[in-house]
Amino acid sequence: MEDLVFKPDGGPLHEWLASALADVTPDGFRVAKPVCTRDGAWVSHGWSATRWVEGSEPDYSAISTWRKIVAAGRAFHRAVAHLGRPDFLDTRQDWWARADKAVWGERDIRFRPEFAAVARRLQGALEPLGRPQIVHGDLTNNVLFAPGLAPAVIDISPYWRPPEYAEGVVVADALCWHGAPTSLWETVDVSVAAVARALLFRMATTNERVAFGADGVDVQDEARRYDLATAAIGL
Repeated sequence: MEDLVFKPDGGPLHEWLASALADVTPDGFRVAKPVCTRDGAWVSHGWSATRWVEGSEPDYSAISTWRKIVAAGRAFHRAVAHLGRPDFLDTRQDWWARADKAVWGERDIRFRPEFAAVARRLQGALEPLGRPQIVHGDLTNNVLFAPGLAPAVIDISPYWRPPEYAEGVVVADALCWHGAPTSLWETVDVSVAAVARALLFRMATTNERVAFGADGVDVQDEARRYDLATAAIGL
């Protein structure tokens, strides 16, 4: 079992991944595929497992890293474009799912005063981003690299959105948390509209966390980061 990674029960997400990834041919990326028990179950005693994949986190201070992460995401999204929409997406109620639905107009949200002005600037830049499909909505810290191997895409967070939205999340994270240059969105060819919706998503997630009483949220600091990132894309 040395090549397995164990996690607490993945529930419907893990079971869906197990089935979906069996029908995906990696091309330009690797993926950590779910592993079943000897009797065919995907969860046992509250635990699920995936194959261990070789790789480590990249140097996030390098522009080339962001190009590689976006390229890996594009390869992954091409490979999963044929997959259907899983039913469990309708029942998700975690912070991220609630925030995602809010920024796509599928539920209402009232932003905290610290976020309200930035939210208005971002909302003014929103545009359609293309056809929805399964995307990995949290690529930033979930692409590993190893010499001589394709990038490994791990910890898949599925959403039913246009692929450029997922790319926008990468750029938004890079601007907010990794000190990326303001021109990154142009460097990796991701539109302002995609980054704007992604920033709104990350800010809405913070908003949800605070609303539900999560610990350790520095609202003032995060508001400052979202403001700077919004200015970086010219809004």
